Amino acid sequence: MIEDRVGAFVPGPRAEIAPHGEGALDGFTFAVKDLFDIAGFPTSYGNPDWARTHPPAAATAPCVLALLEAGACLVGKTKTVELAYGLTGENVWHGTPLNPAAPDRFPGGSSCGSAAAVGEGLVDFALGSDTGGSVRIPASYCGTFGIRPSWGAVSLAGACGLGPSFDTAGWFAGRASVLRQVGEVLLPEDTAPGASLGPLLKPQAAWTNADPAVAVALQPAFEALQDLVGGQVRIEGAPGLLLDTYEHFRCAQAQEAWATLGTWIEATQPAFGPGVGERFAAARAMDPARAAAARAFRHRFSARLRALLAGGAVMAFPTSPMPAPLLTASAAEQNAARERSMGVTAFAGLAGLPEVTIPAARVGGAPVGLSLVAAPGRDRALLALAERVGSALRLAA
Repeated sequence: MIEDRVGAFVPGPRAEIAPHGEGALDGFTFAVKDLFDIAGFPTSYGNPDWARTHPPAAATAPCVLALLEAGACLVGKTKTVELAYGLTGENVWHGTPLNPAAPDRFPGGSSCGSAAAVGEGLVDFALGSDTGGSVRIPASYCGTFGIRPSWGAVSLAGACGLGPSFDTAGWFAGRASVLRQVGEVLLPEDTAPGASLGPLLKPQAAWTNADPAVAVALQPAFEALQDLVGGQVRIEGAPGLLLDTYEHFRCAQAQEAWATLGTWIEATQPAFGPGVGERFAAARAMDPARAAAARAFRHRFSARLRALLAGGAVMAFPTSPMPAPLLTASAAEQNAARERSMGVTAFAGLAGLPEVTIPAARVGGAPVGLSLVAAPGRDRALLALAERVGSALRLAA
């Protein structure tokens, strides 16, 4: 059994399953966020009351089966923020995983355990989920590669939901080549296979939102990307764009979260850790008019972004505007980081776009990621481009 040096795995008996076959992932080990079902094991969804009120899984999630059938070996289930509703990675019931790249900082959530397991080198890759940034942010914080695929590209059957029209199954890897190889197993063929990506779009709002030190540190990676895809087009957003994207995403997601989980919460009255109960209370109280306005904004915003990217263009920007918050950060500081981060992660979330984050730099000793975003259905091309950028930057191949 692998020694869990960072507290990445869920406490209790370890879900270990040998490969079901041979294939592209022979010899690889992986872990799975504890919202994916594994037959015979409980799915706790990060909360003891959820585990108490749900029996062990009767079947394994199809995306996990695909990895086993491709030759990978499952070595455990990883911790998640309760009901996947948080971005710091804190879990008072199971313990917050250590950020292996910056032990004095949060690992990021809600796929905190998967990011920590990959960052520490406990597994070759790990499955997570991303609704509002839950793969991209912990990948940036922990210094790993990560992908949020196009919405709907990977089956979420056998996975606990939060916001169904936003939820995606993503994954982390310590090497860009492994991130791509997992994609070759899980992803459908691109809608325009073999098509090259470019030109490069630089959304100024996302860059000015970042801490100056982060923007400077990521500039060499952006220039390496520009050398590979050619061109650069600056995209000027309207004043307040990121505040709008954050607020509309928050409202639309909250309504879905309550529709998805509210019945169970009302019936069970579960105990929640700090912040989680408050987020669900706000979701329950969401004004329907605000949620409707958010859905209308989403349609307009999605149409514009998809049109910009339709010809093969790639957007690039800081995955997170800052390194991971310190473990000593106040609740107000954590919330400010959440709002600034989700204003940018909402780009892909609102429009259903694929986004890959690359561990491109460090600021104050902590990792920061550069995100690449393409049109829906160009996931494989985006992974191939990320591998080329990683090679140009001499990151782990």
